[in-house]
Amino acid sequence: MHQTSPTIARPIRSVLIANRGEIACRVIDTLRRMGIRSIAIYSDADADARHVREADVAVRVGPAAATQSYLDIDAVVRAALDTGADAVHPGYGFLSENQKFAAVLDDAGIIFIGPPAEAIATMGDKITARAAVTERDVPVVPGLSRPGLSDDDLIAAAPDIGFPVLIKPSAGGGGKGMHRVENAADLPAALQRARREAGSAFGDDSLFLEHFVDTPRHIEVQILADDHGNVIHLGERECSLQRRHQKVIEEAPSALLDAQTRARIGEAACDAARSVGYSGAGTVEFIVSAHHPDQFFFMEMNTRLQVEHPVTELVTGVDLVEQQIRVARGEVLGLAQDDITLTGHAVEARVYAEDAANGFLPTGGTIARLVQPDTAPGSGIRVDSAMAEGLIVGSDYDPMLAKVIAHGGDREEALERLDQALAHTRVLGVVTNVDFCRFVLARPEVRNADLDTELLDRLVVDYAVAEPEPEALVLAAVARIGPRDRADVWQSAVGWRLGDVAPVTTRLTWGAQHFTVAIAVSTATEDGVSGRAEVTYEDADRGPWRADIEYRRIRRGGTDGDGTRRLIVDGVSQSWSKVQIAGTWWVSGPHGTWQLEPARALLDEAADDNAGEILSPMPGTVVAVPATAGDVVATGNPVVVVEAMKMEHTLTAPIDGVVAVSVRVGDKVAAGQTLADVQKEN
Repeated sequence: MHQTSPTIARPIRSVLIANRGEIACRVIDTLRRMGIRSIAIYSDADADARHVREADVAVRVGPAAATQSYLDIDAVVRAALDTGADAVHPGYGFLSENQKFAAVLDDAGIIFIGPPAEAIATMGDKITARAAVTERDVPVVPGLSRPGLSDDDLIAAAPDIGFPVLIKPSAGGGGKGMHRVENAADLPAALQRARREAGSAFGDDSLFLEHFVDTPRHIEVQILADDHGNVIHLGERECSLQRRHQKVIEEAPSALLDAQTRARIGEAACDAARSVGYSGAGTVEFIVSAHHPDQFFFMEMNTRLQVEHPVTELVTGVDLVEQQIRVARGEVLGLAQDDITLTGHAVEARVYAEDAANGFLPTGGTIARLVQPDTAPGSGIRVDSAMAEGLIVGSDYDPMLAKVIAHGGDREEALERLDQALAHTRVLGVVTNVDFCRFVLARPEVRNADLDTELLDRLVVDYAVAEPEPEALVLAAVARIGPRDRADVWQSAVGWRLGDVAPVTTRLTWGAQHFTVAIAVSTATEDGVSGRAEVTYEDADRGPWRADIEYRRIRRGGTDGDGTRRLIVDGVSQSWSKVQIAGTWWVSGPHGTWQLEPARALLDEAADDNAGEILSPMPGTVVAVPATAGDVVATGNPVVVVEAMKMEHTLTAPIDGVVAVSVRVGDKVAAGQTLADVQKEN
């Protein structure tokens, strides 16, 4: 029975946020609305981060490495004590599911805005979690799970479980250390890699096995519970669009479930929470076969706020952070199950610093220009972001930069709104997955809600960055033109001839492709250019593109505003953004973002001089060196393993030959750095 009471047993007047990035900013928003003082923590890498600037108080907790800052329990607790924090909100990731952290805070008399340490411990270990929910008759996936399982135990059990199997770490989440294995021959090597990844990510390399459910869909249920025995759910979220077990696009509610199944899975989630005496906000994750949507299996419980919580907030109207704080204060839930109504549909896209066209490799750099979509009331758009111009994106933390969320009256409207919001999300200076998200949203499988957890892996095969639009090329070329190009022919770079001004000609490259852009200027001022443009595709069998253009820089208050430009092509106006970084033009428009460089003379050198060189594709840390200097390697043999943003990337020999290794385990490496070199044998 639902109980109600206005009593606040534990006043909370100030909260330290033990996190960073967009979740820290999001928590600060609710704290400000509730009149609660916000305290941020930061590492040296985040000294000028947005969450630091927005908080009422900010405290340094250590150097850039997370283990010496955000994961340093002593440093975080000391910061809470020094600033007089009544409570700590852990966000997600880092210490959010660390029972020791919760217990230490309790010993220090500081409220942990989360569940009891015992619940974190039980649900944080997937083996004990399975045992706990089974006692409540919550269905679980067939598999082998008990403490202390060795590789031999798992290898012996796999045939009875049935291939394919899924290796899962007992501790942690987010897909780290999780691997699907199709046959017995590949299992030993996969177990070794999983243990290494789990040990590195969670400090615990315990593993277990589950049968891999056919055509699986990932559906999770948001729950809220208080300290007075009340547990409710707020509907489900569909999180099947993921890669490497990392979610990319999420939505609420799921298009797969009918009302009866929704009620059943919601009650199962509440039973899972009851099995450990849960309180606060939490998420119970289920695997559901796309072919049998009425059958669902418990996967795990995340004892914290989820990254994708905004879609639930938009369809229910419930501020989950506020509810967390109220529960932590000892209040009785002010909501009963009958109060929860799902209105409309919401979809979220995560903005990652990664190159989707290059195997989702993490990227980095400095955000030189940032444009974000309109979030005014009535737009149906919400942006949770820590991005800012000047932000340095490195390899120390998770690659997620922001979330763009859309709400609509139905699923189709929400998808359309999200696509348009992403079209106006422009991050120049760092390669992101924004264009890939739009590619995914446009696919018929996604539009028809025909989803499963492997869909993105299949779709990415067809994904490639589109060739630059001619408008993008014109925008980069027009940067060379200034007022003098029309006003004073004697000082102009365009030259002068009888009859007319010669066009400004620019050669640009994009990858291996070359383009020539000729712009005949009719008017050039401080704020823009008008004229006739022609784009010639040097490497393609296609005719030139010609158009009348007008380019305008939008100024606000005498400044360059948000970097938006208007390019009017044959009377049609579009918004664009551009910035020059180290000689390269980053240009972003309605259909993509491109990096365009001035054409340079080609060096006359042998094509295979550097054929054996192994370069780091991203900044990161060397975690393994399978090859030894002097080894004879064959093409495809692993040479160096680099970890970046919590994911491992194995770099292999590009040719047959003798390898020379330039790095050691533990070395920090930069993007483009030479890690090893393979020389052909004489």
